[in-house]
Amino acid sequence: MDDFNASKPIYLQLADRINRQIVSKELKAGEKLPSVRDMGIKYSVNPNTIQRTYSELEREGILETKRGQGTFVTEQEDRLVQQRDHLKHEQIQLFVQVMQEMGYSSLEIISGLKDHLHKFDKGDE
Repeated sequence: MDDFNASKPIYLQLADRINRQIVSKELKAGEKLPSVRDMGIKYSVNPNTIQRTYSELEREGILETKRGQGTFVTEQEDRLVQQRDHLKHEQIQLFVQVMQEMGYSSLEIISGLKDHLHKFDKGDE
C-alpha cells in the first residue's frame, strides 16, 4: 500500500487516498485520524510528509485539527458532499479525456458505459 507514483508528490497521493476513504465512508465524519507519527509508520514516509498531507486536507476543509486532541474528518456534511461531488467530476473528466484520446466519440463512451453498468448491475463483472 506504500507504493507511490513518482510523477506526483507523495503528500498529494496520500491526500487522494484519505479523500477516497472519506468519500467511500471508510472514514466517517468526525472520525479521528492516526497521529502524524503513526501514519508515517503505516505508509513508510517521513512524518513531515504526513503533516503536509494533513495540512493540505485541512486547507481544503476536509480535516480539522483540534489542539491537543488530534486530526479529525470534518463534521460539516455539506463540505463532505461537496468533496464527494468534486471527486466524482474529477474522475469522470479523466475517464472521458482518456477515452477521447483513444478516439471514442461521446456516443460511444456513453454506450460503452451503459453496457458496462448494466453488466455490473446484473453481477456479470
